[in-house]
Amino acid sequence: MVNLKVKPYNLDEQGIKWVKDTIANMTIEEKIGQLFVNMGSSREEDYLKSVLDNYHIGGVRYNPAMSGQVYDQNKILQENSKIPLLIAANTEGGGNGACLDGTYIASGIKVGAADSKEYAYELGKISAIESAAIGCNWSFAPVVDLMINWRNPITTNRGFSKDADKTLELSLEFMRGMMENGVAPAAKHFPGDGIDERDQHLSFAPNTLSPEEWDKTFGKVYGGLIDAGLPSIMAGHIALPEYVRYFNPNATKKELLMPATLNKYILTDLLRDKMGFNGLVVTDASHMVAMTSAMKRSEMLPTAIAAGSDMFLFFNDPEEDFEWMMDGYRNGIITDERLEEALTRILGTKAALGLHNKPKTEILQPKEEAMAKIGLDSYKEIAKEISDKSITLVKNEENIFPINPEKHKRILLVNVKGIANGIADLMGGGKKTPIEQIKELLEQEGFEVEIYESAMEKIMKLPKEQILMKLLDVYSQKRPIAELTGKYDLIINVANVGANTHQRIEWTMAKGTPDMPFYVHEIPTIFVSVLSPFHLADVPQVQTYINTYDSQDYTLKLLVEKMLGRSEFTGVSPVDAYCGLCDTVF
Repeated sequence: MVNLKVKPYNLDEQGIKWVKDTIANMTIEEKIGQLFVNMGSSREEDYLKSVLDNYHIGGVRYNPAMSGQVYDQNKILQENSKIPLLIAANTEGGGNGACLDGTYIASGIKVGAADSKEYAYELGKISAIESAAIGCNWSFAPVVDLMINWRNPITTNRGFSKDADKTLELSLEFMRGMMENGVAPAAKHFPGDGIDERDQHLSFAPNTLSPEEWDKTFGKVYGGLIDAGLPSIMAGHIALPEYVRYFNPNATKKELLMPATLNKYILTDLLRDKMGFNGLVVTDASHMVAMTSAMKRSEMLPTAIAAGSDMFLFFNDPEEDFEWMMDGYRNGIITDERLEEALTRILGTKAALGLHNKPKTEILQPKEEAMAKIGLDSYKEIAKEISDKSITLVKNEENIFPINPEKHKRILLVNVKGIANGIADLMGGGKKTPIEQIKELLEQEGFEVEIYESAMEKIMKLPKEQILMKLLDVYSQKRPIAELTGKYDLIINVANVGANTHQRIEWTMAKGTPDMPFYVHEIPTIFVSVLSPFHLADVPQVQTYINTYDSQDYTLKLLVEKMLGRSEFTGVSPVDAYCGLCDTVF
């Protein structure tokens, strides 16, 4: 059973008594309700109260809104819940994960590239200050997946590094920053993403490492965090077949490939018994295909708890899911002992946060004080510092830098595209694209700058009846090399292609045009990726390659400053930006 006297709870007798007494006085419906984390569909008071009254939920995760709106929502929730709630946010990169006006600090990979424990601590600290101010007490972070497979769409920029030691070092500091400021972190996604090249949202994506390999990598990270008092872990829908085989050499194919969220061998035998984790386990979102396709949903809900998950992330249909979880208890899938254990961890986590000691009206700090902690200039300065330290000159074989208007007066900017471009543009909220911002910054420095419009873009603007003929004639877009070398002194390719199941660059049908950098030996060429650190796989021929890890306004300004030679490139790639390929190095 759960030991509340030791880490990560460290409760005194009063806290332990509160946990035990609260459980003893709960109805079975209230006990089952505590297992659920609701994703709120509305911030209206009537809706929030109805969810509390009807389903007795143990926690909430919501979509970000402005800080004042989130504060009001969380105040209603805490003041009307019979038992204090765990209120979670995805603060992987800063307080902007808790509220829209919170501060984006940096992605995990950006902190890794800045190569400083101090910045990992600041990321955790600022994320916690801003989220705690508006009533969040739980963070679904840090991401401690290892970016080992460059094709993996989940870990592209969310993890700290491909290296277990570096990931542990930075995640410990992130955790310290959070916990010192009243927020419980949940490291994710156990047993570890970054090996398979598929996305568990859309497909099965197992971790195929042997027990020995896993112990030296993911096991080392989670083990170190557990030893330091990690309060909670988010289990991913990731199978770990070789460790299942370790516990049961006769395991069936179904048992081997069962995702961790539903797999007793992984959550109980490995995480609880072998690794000694005493804290709370929450499932990743239950709408992801790697979980939903493993079994019927009616079986999936109680099986997750029986396997060792303590909380279940998100209702699908609240009435349906609640009843299925009740059925799982009535049918013995969830035993009384397992339910008691889960409830003890849930309430123990709440008590460790001090929620049991506060009147409902005082769980949130006064609103005026809370709002004064959001979006401070000092936070933004930290974010800029990290950008300055992290921008990475991965490949520098031409010694182009510094660029200047005397040598490189005429610049052609090429917008390198991929499947994710449209999504990235939408996420930008209508603001200028990275290539447009870079154009303005360079023009301010006295360069003449043109953004290339591809032949395909021109063709698609034609009347429908002309498009086919022009597509068939696309090869006529080829031109003399002299037209490039005589018109431009420098070409800069800018890729704003983010992580998804197809994060590769998408080339157009045209050949011999500036869309793709065939001209690296004809004219000085720079390739800049503002999202994915792995684009060298598609442009191995480029001799000058830069990763900026995001496209914040200040990041792009710092990029231009570095290209002009006013500051140095100091970023250290935390991943294999050469993607393990021989041709990318040369």
